[in-house]
Amino acid sequence: MRTILLALLLAAPLPALAAEPADKPAEKAASDHAPLPADKTIRQTAVIDGRSVAYDVTVGTIAVNDAKGKKIGEVVYTAYVVPGRGAARPVTFAFNGGPGASSAFLNFGAIGPKRVQFGAQGDAPSDSAVARDNPYSWLDMTDLVFIDPVGTGFSRTLEDEAASKRDFFTAQADIEYLSRVVFDWLNQNGRMTSSKYLIGESYGGYRVPRLAYYLQSQLGVGLNGLVLVSPYLNPTSIDDEENALSPLPYMVSLPSMAAARLERQGALTPAALAEVESYTRGEFATDLFRGRSDPQAIERLTTRVAGYTGLDAALVRRLEGRVGVRTYLREVHRDRKEIGSIYDSNVTAFDPFPGAVEQQSNDPLLVSIMAPTTGAAVDLMTNQVGWKVQARYNLLSYDVNRVWDRDNSDKPVADLRRAISADPKMTVIVAHGMDDLSCPYFASRLVIDQMPGFGQAERVKLALYAGGHMYYSRPDSAAQFRRDAMAMYRR
Repeated sequence: MRTILLALLLAAPLPALAAEPADKPAEKAASDHAPLPADKTIRQTAVIDGRSVAYDVTVGTIAVNDAKGKKIGEVVYTAYVVPGRGAARPVTFAFNGGPGASSAFLNFGAIGPKRVQFGAQGDAPSDSAVARDNPYSWLDMTDLVFIDPVGTGFSRTLEDEAASKRDFFTAQADIEYLSRVVFDWLNQNGRMTSSKYLIGESYGGYRVPRLAYYLQSQLGVGLNGLVLVSPYLNPTSIDDEENALSPLPYMVSLPSMAAARLERQGALTPAALAEVESYTRGEFATDLFRGRSDPQAIERLTTRVAGYTGLDAALVRRLEGRVGVRTYLREVHRDRKEIGSIYDSNVTAFDPFPGAVEQQSNDPLLVSIMAPTTGAAVDLMTNQVGWKVQARYNLLSYDVNRVWDRDNSDKPVADLRRAISADPKMTVIVAHGMDDLSCPYFASRLVIDQMPGFGQAERVKLALYAGGHMYYSRPDSAAQFRRDAMAMYRR
């Protein structure tokens, strides 16, 4: 079974992945470790939505113990709590994806009280890592706890490689220990009676439905709401371009390719995508299945796909209407010898090897956000809060992803159905940037359209925004995302 690729590392081509250090974090973890610092809290303020908000920021650790009570890992979290209201305030637990990503993307890009700029055309690794007040933070609505799974951030395993893989780096173990981390934080901080929410981005969106159902059914923790940000709900619909029989990989990506062209024309709105969505569900899928049995199918595909994407018709004809994501990202900007980002295809960089058959560079957007986000996270934790630790901070761990085992237990859509059906008060937002080709929004639309209504309209709401995977990096999209979340929390 193929390992799920890092949804926040999908953009790195195989040569770049191979060039990464082949360190084995679990083996290093078996050696002696200096104790992690004690939890530490400081007071800060930020202007959010025009108002000054004072809050306590805590960098802390929650131990992970095995069935015999032996400590086998340590999960580091960053919590932002507005003092004075205690359990009367909601609390939201945030996870990023990968597997192998820390929670810093949601923290310093989306909903935390401070943010760094990333995700726009022209952003660079050398941009400032100084975090500024985030006017789109959710902290005035809910306390926030950002959790870094083992192997990411400063969180670490205390076991050897084999035991670490068994206890942390399988899909089922991941859900079990992270659910316990959520439970333990609630218990330790007297927040069991608070309203509780989960937010997860990318593979984090894949985690969140499973965490919700496990917390609900195994640990007795009910969730009021879930927010899935650019979720990776159905990998086979995205990752199966090699299987020529299935039209799904081409179906889920075509609307996002069309969205990118509409954006370049200044005409992108969710409503503007209705035509291509209708075509994708109908004639496109039908003509892909017809193949050579209908000699006119290729011509129909060529005309429509080239028109929606802006690609050269001769290229689309050669591909028989089956335009893969990697091909699109190279070809749509080839006249300028640039390459688009899989996370937002209108964010580009110069292609260092434009004559190569395949991409030979890192993703333009991903490479630009690594340094500023890492710098902001480490500065907050070690310098501002003063949680002094001598260790590497893993914003993205290639090694965790390398050893990850799906173990055939992961069924997030099924768990989402179960969790919602058991709790008539739970609401869900599935949020996507329309330009995202790493986790295309149309895959989630197809999934949601196959789900029951659960008693009322929009228990599961699909929300679309301008931008790509990190659509929240755009001010207008971040503001609308905040308004949509506010409606959920007020409900």
